[in-house]
Formats: sequence, structure tokens, C-alpha cells
Amino acid sequence: MSGETEQHQARLGLAVVANPLEVGAGHAPALLDQMQAAFTAASPKNLEILQPAKRITDPAIASQTGRYFYEKRVDTICLLAACWFEDYLALDMLEECDVPVILYARPGMETGSLCGMQQLGFILQQLDKPYCFLFDEVGSPAALERIWQYAAASALHRELRRARIGWLGHRIQGMTEITPHELALKKKLGPRVVSIDTQVFLERAAKIPTATVEGDWKQLKSQVGHVTATEEAGIDSLQVYVALKETIQELGLAALAAGCYPHLMGRVCLAASLLGEQGVPVSCEGDVNGAVGMLILTRLTGQPVHNTDMLDPIPAENAIVFTHCGSGGFSLATECSQVTLGPVRLMNRGLCCLFPARPGAVTLINIVPTLSSYRIAALYGEATETDMVFPGNPLRVRFAANYREIISWVAREGLGHHWMAAYGDLRQALADLTEITGCEWSSLDGDGTAETRSCASGNARWPVGSRAR
Repeated sequence: MSGETEQHQARLGLAVVANPLEVGAGHAPALLDQMQAAFTAASPKNLEILQPAKRITDPAIASQTGRYFYEKRVDTICLLAACWFEDYLALDMLEECDVPVILYARPGMETGSLCGMQQLGFILQQLDKPYCFLFDEVGSPAALERIWQYAAASALHRELRRARIGWLGHRIQGMTEITPHELALKKKLGPRVVSIDTQVFLERAAKIPTATVEGDWKQLKSQVGHVTATEEAGIDSLQVYVALKETIQELGLAALAAGCYPHLMGRVCLAASLLGEQGVPVSCEGDVNGAVGMLILTRLTGQPVHNTDMLDPIPAENAIVFTHCGSGGFSLATECSQVTLGPVRLMNRGLCCLFPARPGAVTLINIVPTLSSYRIAALYGEATETDMVFPGNPLRVRFAANYREIISWVAREGLGHHWMAAYGDLRQALADLTEITGCEWSSLDGDGTAETRSCASGNARWPVGSRAR
């Protein structure tokens, strides 16, 4: 019933630039070998390194290098400065392959590597081209980690530009902030919205033969700890799952927003749980923006994602409980024996997947539209063990900042109520993504300091490396 979710593949172009007259130019081939060896030793996951045969020393080679990277469809280019170089060489390369670039300057009193990259940074900023700036020893672990983070964000941007988000039904009345701004979404982050008629879909689900899902229902019941839902609800939920999976495959969808409240409550929850385990996130209540957020986190982690509301603090623990009705993937629980397949709250019908979320470091994001763009906000905390304080998938998160500061920050920034959560610290990759796409960004550090940035243009204006965590 479930499959493996794969973390997305990033393609990194690696090139060295130099002026043959300058000190250090002759070290260019050895520097590339050193970088390759460092990457091989580090064995970064899902990172493919692509390297041209020649160092960039003149406009002709710069253009050749750009065409090589374009043909290889790299997501970002790491440009290592062996020494000082003419800034137009990078521009000629980017004319052939216009992707985000990592400017890598190395120490050296007489090389002029740092000077060359400063000159290039000026031009890229004026041209609104996204870039990340590094100044470190070649192949240092910190530099490699930063390169991987930026490459992951660039690869994610490539996937988002080609993604289609299904919108089943409608967004819930009275939840204005989940309304997608389809043109701004396409322009900034990239996904295209695909509408799905609810009545047509339900007719399709009703045509799924009961006999084809009875075996799956029996197997599913054996995997979980408890089942309080009816047999009819289980069969119906699997018919909806099969129909939804077929629809996703036919339309080539990367994620889906289900307009569940109130008429489909308890009918799409199991499908969301099973599809989340297969790398196709499903958001609730017709929240297309939330579905995009879930897709971002799924691709960054290769794991299912929590779909939650920010509900209530626990002052004694400086924690806040986040949860929703119960549509999380089973792997988000500590173990399958904790999962109960039971009726959905409020309606007391259908089937949803009830369990407390497993502990671990988590990043929570909220995505809302603005009048002309999108804003991504992030929180980071530690999920702790919890019981079923809410009938759904309660996620109990303890923060370094005071919970009152967090609530005040949410209100001050005008953020929405849906928070998508994934395990791990993903703040840097998310900040990189907002700079690459030109989206607005807001985050709250442990000391209560908020970082807010708005972008007027379609590309980043700031060197990301200056705020590396």
C-alpha cells in the first residue's frame, strides 16, 4: 500500500576560473581535483557533480562551459576562483546557462581570489541574479555543506517550476489565506494549479470495484494497532485512494489539495496518509498553498510531512501543540502499533489515521500569498513525546523562543493558520529557496529575533552565504 519517497537529485556544475597572469592560476586543475576528492569523501546524498574539461580563462571557454552545463541541465554552478579573474567571464558562462551560482573565493594574499569574487558579486546583484558567496579553504567540510544546501534549494526550484498541484473541489469558506494566487504562484515558486471536479471524482471512486480493495483493507488493518472505523468506511476510503492515485498519475500531479471540510471529512484522510508515504503530499481543506509547502518539505527530506494547525500552547513546557484531524503518513508515528483507524472528529464518520507524532527536531513552515508574491515563514523546534491531546496527529513542539513571542510574531507577520512540519533543520535551504525565487521570507530565531525580508524582483539580491546558519 505504500512506497518509498525519494529525496530529490541535485545536479551541480563545478568550474574553476582564472586569469593566467595572476598568482595561483597554475593551481586551477589541482584545485578542481581537490574539490572532487572532497566531495567523493563526503559522499553527499543525491548530488551529481558535473565538471567541464577546461578551466575558464577567456570568453570562448566561458561560453563553452556554459553550453556544457546547459546540456547537462545543472541546477546550480559552483564557480571556484583560483585567482583574480575578469568578471565578464562568469557573465558569458551564465548567458548560456542561467542558473543560480555559488561564488567560491579561497584565501591567499597574492591570488586576488576574494577580490575577483567581490567584483562578480556586485554585477550579479545589480542584474538580480541569485547567488551564494563562500570564502573558505577549498574542500572544507563547512563549504561542502553550504554548497549542498544551496544546490538542494536550486534543484528544488527546478522541480517546482515543473510541478502541478491538484485542487480537488474548493478551498474552505472563511479561510481566505489558503486561497492560491495562481499567477503569483507560477511566477514566483513555479507550480501550476490543476482543478479537479468533486462530483466527477466521486463518481469515479464509486466505480472502483469493492472486491479490488477488500484484500488491501484486510492487510491494512493488520498493520495498525487499532481499528474503530466501520468496514464500510475502510472500503470507501480505499476506493477514494485508488481513484485519487489514478487521477494523480493521469494528470501528472506532484501534490494535491483536497477540499474536505465538511462533506469529504473522513473520506480522503487515508488516501492522504498512503500517498504521503509515496512522496505525493495531500493537504486538507483545499489549501493549495499548504500543498506547495508540503511538496517543498517532502522533496527536501524524502519523508512524509505533517499537515497541522497551530492550536494551543503548553506554558509549563514552553511548547505548542500543532495538529489536524488525522491524515499523516504512518511513518510519522513512533511505530505502527500507535496508529488507530477511526472516525473523523466532529462528524464521527468515515476513517482517519490517529496517532501522536514521533519526537525529533522539526521545521515548520507557513506559506501565504501576498498581493503580488508569496511569503514563506519558518519555525524551528524540538518535537517531544506526547499523548493524544487532540483526536488527530498531535505534534508537541518545544521552542527556544518563548511561546508568547512566537504567537505574537505570527500575528505581527500576518501569517496563516496551517503549518506544515518536517523533521530536521531546513531553515537554510528554505531561505535559499526564497532568495532564488524572490519570495518574501520570515523566520524567528531562538532568542526571539525575527528575520523578515521582502523581494520586489523575481530574483535574489542578497548573498545567501552571509546569513549561513
